[in-house]
Amino acid sequence: MHCQPFILRPFFSSDSLPDLAITGYLIRRGAGLAIGYLLRGSLEEIVVPPPVDPPARRRRLWEDTCLEFFLAPKDSPGYWEFNLSPAGHWNVYGFQAYRQGMTEAEAFSTLPFRVEGRSDSLVLHLEFDLAGIAAADQRLEAAVAAVIKGADGRVTYWALAHPGPQPDFHRRDSFIIEL
Repeated sequence: MHCQPFILRPFFSSDSLPDLAITGYLIRRGAGLAIGYLLRGSLEEIVVPPPVDPPARRRRLWEDTCLEFFLAPKDSPGYWEFNLSPAGHWNVYGFQAYRQGMTEAEAFSTLPFRVEGRSDSLVLHLEFDLAGIAAADQRLEAAVAAVIKGADGRVTYWALAHPGPQPDFHRRDSFIIEL
């Protein structure tokens, strides 16, 4: 088992940032992966979509508040992007290389996760089997990110690292967690 805590940092912006801290963890157990996010702070400053029933695979979740992570086989140009909406909607995209060949990953027909909202925090937890995309002993690199839409409509971008001049979660030099 490999557990990696994380702290997301906002991309530098001249816009005011929400009073928010985003932390969490990634846990790799053979063919299983767990990820948890904790958002703390002034949640009234951000758009948190209400839970839906039933949640479904949806496109363009990154246009609103969306928690994201990326997985890539070590030394491979291909990777997967996972999008999780606090409402419960989700999607997984596969890429052949940097922003190339984007397709919905058919290895996933569901991605159930739990979301708990409180007055000053939001917790999201997902556990799933990697068998459709990676072998149990395959080394993976990961990036963790979030798109946070403010109540005023402005969007901020949060990640483990922001190595480029613009926010870009797809950059492989931001896949800094090894699992």
